[in-house]
Amino acid sequence: MHPGCYPVRAWGATILDATGYRLSPEEKSFFAQVDPFGFILFARNIDTPDQVRALCDEMRSAVARDVPITIDQEGGRVQRLRSPTWREWLPPQTLIERAGGQAAEALYLQYRIIASELYALGIDSNCAPLVDVAVPATHAFLRDRCYGTEPGIVALIGRAVADGLLDGGVLPVLKHIPGHGRAQADSHLDLPVVSASQTELIDCDFAPFKALNDLPMGMTAHLVYDAIDPRPATTSPVMMQLIRDEIGFDGLIMTDDITMKALTGTLPEITRASLAAGCDVVLCCNASLEDRRAVADAAGHMTQRGQRRAEAALKARKSPDEVDIPALEATLAAMIAGQGHV
Repeated sequence: MHPGCYPVRAWGATILDATGYRLSPEEKSFFAQVDPFGFILFARNIDTPDQVRALCDEMRSAVARDVPITIDQEGGRVQRLRSPTWREWLPPQTLIERAGGQAAEALYLQYRIIASELYALGIDSNCAPLVDVAVPATHAFLRDRCYGTEPGIVALIGRAVADGLLDGGVLPVLKHIPGHGRAQADSHLDLPVVSASQTELIDCDFAPFKALNDLPMGMTAHLVYDAIDPRPATTSPVMMQLIRDEIGFDGLIMTDDITMKALTGTLPEITRASLAAGCDVVLCCNASLEDRRAVADAAGHMTQRGQRRAEAALKARKSPDEVDIPALEATLAAMIAGQGHV
């Protein structure tokens, strides 16, 4: 699963999903036409290992290239591959608490094993690490997905997660850039507004993202930092410039799902605003074929700079290193011995 040569024409500035276990004829034709940068899978796309592999093959065949396919496989509430076919994982916060001083090592092992599961299915990206810094008021939808309350520790664990994925042949997606930890609302339903000062944000919330600014891909946060700009970060040129300059992130930036209720406007309007702000690609999920087509039409092709970032991200894909997965599982279990099961 590695890219060969790149096209003269840029890829579509979208990451799209499928309706079910296999692509419909209409979806195959649509994807061939709009040539999205990548795809994302959800629980509705997951049945058996053979089925997932076949779906990934269909997605790549539709666009006639080794397109990246991503998924949300964090552990805990947010994982699309579930038991009994696949491993069931503790929430990151719980695993970190149980591993204690070995938290970074434990998260590396967990995500190296997760990468092995994904790679075997043809999935070569994962929407992790999540390096949002937790605070006492962090919303419950995010709290147990966070790695801690200290930026340095969060960055350390985030690096371990990214390394585990990369060593397993899977591209990490850094999220939610530039920091979602202070949100007191669920951005799936509402627009969170953060009122911390810019100094506080730079020193705390943005710091783990700066420490990991060399990762190949990142995903935006749908929230307002009102000390900096009144617009949501995803559609704010001011925030996107801060991500590029202050945080120093030059990887490919995808939006979080633009169908989330945090953003207002039609999907084409949100698409155009996100790309105009400086996002490289738009992530559109859980939409009808008609809406996906409208988003793809509004997005068009990636800019020259976005294409460069996309190509650089795909060059970061590598063949998995040789490891003994059962041995890694045993080591991980020993780290949390007596505290339950992974």
